[in-house]
Amino acid sequence: MSRGRDASTGAVAVIPARYASSRFPGKPLAALTGRPLIQHVVERARMCADISRVIVATDDLRIHDAVRDFGCETIMTRADHPNGTSRIAEVAQHLDCELVVNIQGDEPELEPELVERAIAALRADREAVMSTVASPFGDGEDPTNPNVVKCAVSLRGRALMFSRSLIPFHRDGAIAEESGEAAPAPPARPLRHVGLYVYRRTFLPTFVALETTPLELTESLEQLRVLEHGYAIAVAPGISRAQGIDTPEQYAAFVARWRAAQG
Repeated sequence: MSRGRDASTGAVAVIPARYASSRFPGKPLAALTGRPLIQHVVERARMCADISRVIVATDDLRIHDAVRDFGCETIMTRADHPNGTSRIAEVAQHLDCELVVNIQGDEPELEPELVERAIAALRADREAVMSTVASPFGDGEDPTNPNVVKCAVSLRGRALMFSRSLIPFHRDGAIAEESGEAAPAPPARPLRHVGLYVYRRTFLPTFVALETTPLELTESLEQLRVLEHGYAIAVAPGISRAQGIDTPEQYAAFVARWRAAQG
């Protein structure tokens, strides 16, 4: 059992995990470290002091059995969910907790402190229905990469916009580039969105029932549906260097880092 608050007042982590993947079939069960990838994610989630319970939600018996074998709670869900949020909402309707944390099943290097920051941000903003994390870009990270989602944050610490495009756009920098002059430092720098979400459990049924929205469909970013319908998303600042696993090559790099860390 994880450390943390009583279930009724604490946060429950739900990790959606599916076997099918166009780029990496069977990813949750990849086990070149001697344990399945999903177990690494569970172990990181259990390091979060504010999480009282960790559940893996899956529709695949192979994942269900593997998770049960290493001692984590697992719940079988329907197979027709369009996304991980919908799968989490199915599990959440049976939970007795205040907050539900969506931890991606392919984040074996998740920073526990970022989860705790996101939980604290939602508890501090009673008007927000969910929270997430935004991180400064690190050396070598490309803010113009459309595969990296950016987040613009208000002075109140709430999300203004998520986009695959570069936001904010530094107008004076573009002018300076055209003129050949040195550009002044921008007042606001791009922030990388970290794909970690905390929901108020009572909001999840509302979220999945909301109609899809134009910005959501244009950017292919589900969190924009929340903003477009007028709800507030709290954003916690943090520094993330973790890398999700989408391909066998990324998994091989994780395995190499993990082995190096074992000494």
